[in-house]
Amino acid sequence: MTDRVVLAYSGGLDSSVALGHLVEKTGAEVVAVAVDLGYGGEDPAALRRRALACGAVDAVVVDARDEFAADFCLPALQANALRHGGHPLLQAVARAAVVKQLVDAARLHGARAVAHGCADGDWVETGVGDLAPELEVLAPARDFAWTRAEAVRWVRERAVPIDVTRRSPYSADRTALARPAGTAPQAGDPEEIVVTFDRGVPVAFDGETVTAFEAVRELNRRAGGHGVGGLADVEAPGAVALVTAHRALEAVTLDRDTARFKRTAEGRWGELVLDGLWFAPLRNALDAFVETTQEHVSGEVRLLLHAGRAVVDGRRGDGAPHDSTLDTRDEGDTVEQLWDLPSKRDLNK
Repeated sequence: MTDRVVLAYSGGLDSSVALGHLVEKTGAEVVAVAVDLGYGGEDPAALRRRALACGAVDAVVVDARDEFAADFCLPALQANALRHGGHPLLQAVARAAVVKQLVDAARLHGARAVAHGCADGDWVETGVGDLAPELEVLAPARDFAWTRAEAVRWVRERAVPIDVTRRSPYSADRTALARPAGTAPQAGDPEEIVVTFDRGVPVAFDGETVTAFEAVRELNRRAGGHGVGGLADVEAPGAVALVTAHRALEAVTLDRDTARFKRTAEGRWGELVLDGLWFAPLRNALDAFVETTQEHVSGEVRLLLHAGRAVVDGRRGDGAPHDSTLDTRDEGDTVEQLWDLPSKRDLNK
């Protein structure tokens, strides 16, 4: 029986050549799996034609937009997942979502292995090992080690419908969280937006209800129009604006000790995700802690979007740690009565 392999397929040069080499060098039946994480991009029919031209026995495009937003973007938002001076953990979060879809596809199609076209695919091996240790991980780019010139020549010789040259053979990551830099014009006048949170989840913009995916997409559009979230080679306006608003609301809804420890947990959370350990037990445990902290993170944050910045212009927390009915400061009040106000607040909810 011919082995079946599921390949992470972006439609770019690397994954196309990886697909072809798997077919030609190993004789495996390759199912190309493209994962839609929300940015859009190429037509699914075009991706399918390209994968079949490279030798795939089947090609599928998985619509993972809502799952990506709810199960990956939201935990990252609630963990305030920023690093290196405020850059969101874009690629690492997206990679975890892709691994989840690859494992699901491998089980659906009866594959014995998962493959990728990356030279640095440790994240695939780590994630698949955590989710499905019975699956082998293949890395044709590493095993067959073709040069860029050889890759370009390979697709040209086989008339694969892909627009690539030796001078520009690279593709850019596109997800609901990120897009290539310079893809949105900057607006001139400042814009105000009120973000409503319910237990750490953005649920409305300017009073209009939104889903998790709609929240990221809408802020990508509105904040991106003002140049917010511009990084070295990608733009992440939605992620930067949402984390800015979320942090501002936490500042007026979390008690001091919880907020202090959460900052420590956020740092370790980010390290795990960067190391490809999204599915590790410790990250799941940290998620449980973060979720608990979000019980009181409800309210509204007013953001001002302008000139590449998302600035907090006002905030109101429904679960603020100060409660005037508990903190009376009447005659007879003691230090002990005032010291444990955060605990009293939780017991009275």
